[in-house]
Amino acid sequence: MSNSGSQLTWFQRLERMHPYETLLYLGMIGSGLIFLFLVVAFAFSGLNQLEGFNHHIPVAFLISTLLLILSGYTATKMRLYFIEERTDKLIGSLRNTLWLGILFTGLQLVGWYELDEMGIDFKGIPSGSFLYLLTGIHIFHLLGAMIFAVILLVEMKKKQQDQIQHLILLTNPFEKMRIRLFTVYWHFMDLIWLVLFVLFILSF
Repeated sequence: MSNSGSQLTWFQRLERMHPYETLLYLGMIGSGLIFLFLVVAFAFSGLNQLEGFNHHIPVAFLISTLLLILSGYTATKMRLYFIEERTDKLIGSLRNTLWLGILFTGLQLVGWYELDEMGIDFKGIPSGSFLYLLTGIHIFHLLGAMIFAVILLVEMKKKQQDQIQHLILLTNPFEKMRIRLFTVYWHFMDLIWLVLFVLFILSF
């Protein structure tokens, strides 16, 4: 008698996943642990080290946070448009998500400049160093998602121009999985940044 979906063990569910899906989730677990260890180290380095110096959270970090939240919305719309077979809207949401990610990255660099102007550099107090380290690692992880977004965007625009390829795009479970994995990872990066941002606010 075959097992039902509700009776499958965690390992059996893992075995039934597509290799790309397995690699993504394992990568997210690994990345999550890296951020967890760094956040704990940041907390133990002394969150109040930046207090009393009349410092404030960089404005660029605040604006970039709003943009990343917006990108989470546009990424969510991608899955909806795929189900509705609205390819133009799907490509538009993917493009918007990519541009918001690029703007977020640029603002992170502006945020580093603001930190430097406040006298907070990588060689200074531990809390200040962790601000650069955590944001830098987050940018590195987000760059991977943006590179994949570019690949998806190019492929979708090509397939949209061919009726047969377009039909395959809308009916192929593999394409649906790729879009789902992209949105899952993007939301994961959103969540990581929101946690970091709250932590940064507490440190000032």
